Amino acid sequence: MQQLESEQQFENLKNEQTVFLFTADWCPDCKVIEPELPQLEEKYPSFKFVSVDRDQFIDICVQNDILGIPSFLIFKEGQLLGSYIGKERKSIDQIDQFLSQHI
Repeated sequence: MQQLESEQQFENLKNEQTVFLFTADWCPDCKVIEPELPQLEEKYPSFKFVSVDRDQFIDICVQNDILGIPSFLIFKEGQLLGSYIGKERKSIDQIDQFLSQHI
């Protein structure tokens, strides 16, 4: 999974087909889903999957109402297609169901 490197990159990627995963090194729920994320990347090859470090990009989180992690935003051609935001633990099946509804 690609790592977000700048706010400008975030803006550019929003204009493509991108799934953003908001995470942090200290997030235990993020670590639980991490090993299975490549399966979702393979299942949805038309979308880029980009990891956003919540601590490094707090302004992006505030602008997009990311209040808990792990959280997901899906963008296509500059439009927000869906958001799965919250601090509750998410299973890979729940994430897959969310993606399938919006991709």
